[in-house]
Amino acid sequence: MKLITGLGNPGAKYARNRHNIGFMALDQIASDHGFAPWKSKHNGVISEGRFGSDRVVLLKPETFMNNSGQSVQAAMRFYKLEPADVIVLHDEIELAPGKVKCKTGGGHAGHNGLRSIHAHIGPDYDRVRLGVGHPGHKDAVPGYVLRDFPKADAEWLDDVLRGISDGAADLAAGDTGKFMNAVALRVNPPRSGTGNKGPAKATTEAKPKPAETVEPPRNPMQKLLDKFR
Repeated sequence: MKLITGLGNPGAKYARNRHNIGFMALDQIASDHGFAPWKSKHNGVISEGRFGSDRVVLLKPETFMNNSGQSVQAAMRFYKLEPADVIVLHDEIELAPGKVKCKTGGGHAGHNGLRSIHAHIGPDYDRVRLGVGHPGHKDAVPGYVLRDFPKADAEWLDDVLRGISDGAADLAAGDTGKFMNAVALRVNPPRSGTGNKGPAKATTEAKPKPAETVEPPRNPMQKLLDKFR
């Protein structure tokens, strides 16, 4: 069993914030894969479902970002899970918008949601880092992540969320390679071929052969004179 947690802040005010991309990803997974309706539990809301025979619980903590670990810990205790059974999806300012990377363990890099989870269950859980870009200066980060995605980001954001949903079963199964491939197929789909193997080769037209000159027949006297020329 896997506990897949998306990080964000509860309420309509924050729903489209960059900080809430983890919530958005879980909503996409639950909708696409027919998971059960969301219900309040473990200081958050959960949706349960399966990928084949594998049971999965989606968790959106409602403790606000800075206390996300309380909800994750409560869910782990209820389902008797270990940190290795937990996958956290979160915004990542150190990655360009649309970039996705997976990581196991390590530091929290100043992310308050991860900081809280570290404090409650330790660092040994899996993470999916969802790039949202950096505002350029660290003092601008809080305001940046608590603002909505602009309309210009709608296309890549939709591709990323759908890619995560496409690969969710592989993510839960621990196959990050297949998961990342599913995301890549949405974000950078292969271009359809044109049918040409390469640039067309120039065609050289054959030059017409010069017309042959046909001499008129020569009489015996002319042939004899030719011998003395």
